[in-house]
Amino acid sequence: MESLPQILQELFNSVAGSGAIPYLLMIALGSLLIAGFALTFAGAATWVERKVSADIQARVGPTTVGPHRVGPYAFFQWVADGLKFVLKEDIIPEMADRPLFLMAPIVVCSGALATFAVLPFADGLVMSDLKLGLLYIIGVSSLITLGIMMGGWGSGNKWSLLGGMRSAAQIVSYEVPMALSVMSVALVAGTLNVSEVVRAQSPISWFIFHNPFLFLNFFIFFTAGLAETNRTPFDIPEAESELVQGYNTEYSGMRFAVFFAGEYIEIYLMCALAAILFFGGWHLPFVDASGFSPPLKTMVELLTLMTKALLFFLVIVWLRWTLPRYRVDQLMNLCWKYLTPFAFANLLGTAAWVLFFKGKSLMEVLFS
Repeated sequence: MESLPQILQELFNSVAGSGAIPYLLMIALGSLLIAGFALTFAGAATWVERKVSADIQARVGPTTVGPHRVGPYAFFQWVADGLKFVLKEDIIPEMADRPLFLMAPIVVCSGALATFAVLPFADGLVMSDLKLGLLYIIGVSSLITLGIMMGGWGSGNKWSLLGGMRSAAQIVSYEVPMALSVMSVALVAGTLNVSEVVRAQSPISWFIFHNPFLFLNFFIFFTAGLAETNRTPFDIPEAESELVQGYNTEYSGMRFAVFFAGEYIEIYLMCALAAILFFGGWHLPFVDASGFSPPLKTMVELLTLMTKALLFFLVIVWLRWTLPRYRVDQLMNLCWKYLTPFAFANLLGTAAWVLFFKGKSLMEVLFS
């Protein structure tokens, strides 16, 4: 299948003639489109979170009532917040390590955005269809940990340092069960290519129902994903009631906004990966879109994957306003005493299933 830069180049060449624009410019254009989508999602997600949290707590939330209206249902509140961040003063503490302090938000956001290079939005709609895409995502997303540590250390603030240390311990720990659950999916799919993982599924055959081990692995993956993104009940790196704001306490203006955007971009990545690895990715449930015209097929697949990711995001918001925050010891106990051993057991169980049943699903085994 063609990648997104190749599709853009063919589209342009059909209008302007062959070879009109170098391939590198197509890569740059594709990167801008993906960055625009990711940043737009990060902004719109804040509005969704505020509206859902208001409904859960029986509050009004962003509203069109009053003199400060910002669009229908106050949808453009996130645009107003973005403009506010641009206009706010960028303060650098006197005791801060200036290079680390300035670079930390960029590293966090770059690590989150770089993972989109191998994330397919639809069949063929991907920047780079790497054969080792799953390993790439696991490796590049680790940059986020580095950025958070840089921000915590470089701020010259004890609360920020504690938040950075907590985040490093938490994210590095929960990468283990997450990686093991991803490898279980790779065993069944027979590939580390993200697009091929989706193609190994179908509208009526998703990996979450493939065998009992992958069913359990989804919950391990989702729990580890909550910890990787510092979401409640695993938000101890920020922990406003204990650490003021954790690693970003000293940040203001656009640098704080970039930290914020990086977090929501990573949340979309985790939600999209959950849909891709376990819920059929771009496959519409019970509908085979292969017979659709190419533009319609791409649009249906794009909307299907985004809808699944949005549903997972709503679950994450619901959990934030439902569950209390874990203590640090509870957090580590959950990872090393429960999730990691179960993830190892599921990996071995999945390998045994693939070996003895030749990769067949549970339904095929029961009714064959």
